[in-house]
Amino acid sequence: MEVRELWCPECEVSVRGSFPRCEFCGLPPEQVGFLRLFVSRRGNLREVERELGVSYPTVRARLDDLLRALGYSVSPVSAAEREEKKRRVLDELKAGSISAEEAARALRE
Repeated sequence: MEVRELWCPECEVSVRGSFPRCEFCGLPPEQVGFLRLFVSRRGNLREVERELGVSYPTVRARLDDLLRALGYSVSPVSAAEREEKKRRVLDELKAGSISAEEAARALRE
């Protein structure tokens, strides 16, 4: 679909032409919600994780899905990122914020 007319309900002015769609307009509502949360938390995945009540790998996977939906390539996780993830999961397990089962699942992902 293509936007052909813009209309202002306050002043009732309309403009016709060919207008490009916004790159976010085609996203499903759940991805738009994730994007809003991500931006409102200034890209801090740990804050997004806390807000959603899900594991860091789940947040990372949702971000990767969003990036793919927007047409960006998602590079594989580096060894340093895997080590950081492992350390973070073990820290959360030690702190009692996740269960052993959640830690095992996060480490497998």
